[in-house]
Amino acid sequence: MSSRSPVPAAERPGESLRLIEVKVAENQEIAPGIFRVAFPRPWDFFPGQTIALSTDPSIPARYYSIASGCHDPVVEILYDLVPEGLLTPRMAGLGAGDTLLSSEPFGAFLDGDGASLWIAAGTGVAPFASMARSGMVEDKTLVQGSRTLAGLYLRGYFSSVLGARYVPCCSTESAAGVFSGRSTAWISSAALPDAERVLLCGGSRMVVDARDALIARGVPFERVISEIYF
Repeated sequence: MSSRSPVPAAERPGESLRLIEVKVAENQEIAPGIFRVAFPRPWDFFPGQTIALSTDPSIPARYYSIASGCHDPVVEILYDLVPEGLLTPRMAGLGAGDTLLSSEPFGAFLDGDGASLWIAAGTGVAPFASMARSGMVEDKTLVQGSRTLAGLYLRGYFSSVLGARYVPCCSTESAAGVFSGRSTAWISSAALPDAERVLLCGGSRMVVDARDALIARGVPFERVISEIYF
């Protein structure tokens, strides 16, 4: 895959986005309340892109970043179970062979060549998993934040491919090799890598707090690219 220059995240498509039927290959809970669903890849995509998913035409689709590599045979999505929600309780009940509705990939939360700092919280790590699994690991540093150790999804994988350029952060539990505190605390106290750009993905509070901490450390605003999960 040829690289692309980073550009601001694309505007979300409307609810009229066309959905096609795909068959679930696997759907499992990988941490309390967090699921991984996979289905055979029906199209090409760029690492960092998003798809819309639903289980039924009557249920509005929600948007999820792809977590799998661009050459992987299946598409992987990480999602939080929202018990009172319309969609995710139904998604959590799907099994192998069941039907899921998916859009084609869209969005421009993309990285390029050169050094980048990736900062993620929760399932916001998905686009960076896609980038890493697509071979985009040279000169990339990932800071992954979570309240719990179980929420550091793919921790072993990131450690194996990024080595010292992987920084897991946990705010409520401790473990060897894990920074004790929020990712924003790491940003405020650590020696930041010399990066051409910073990509942020997570909830709105995390993205705003991390962006403010980066700017306070002298990172130019125009170098920060954000993708917010609602």
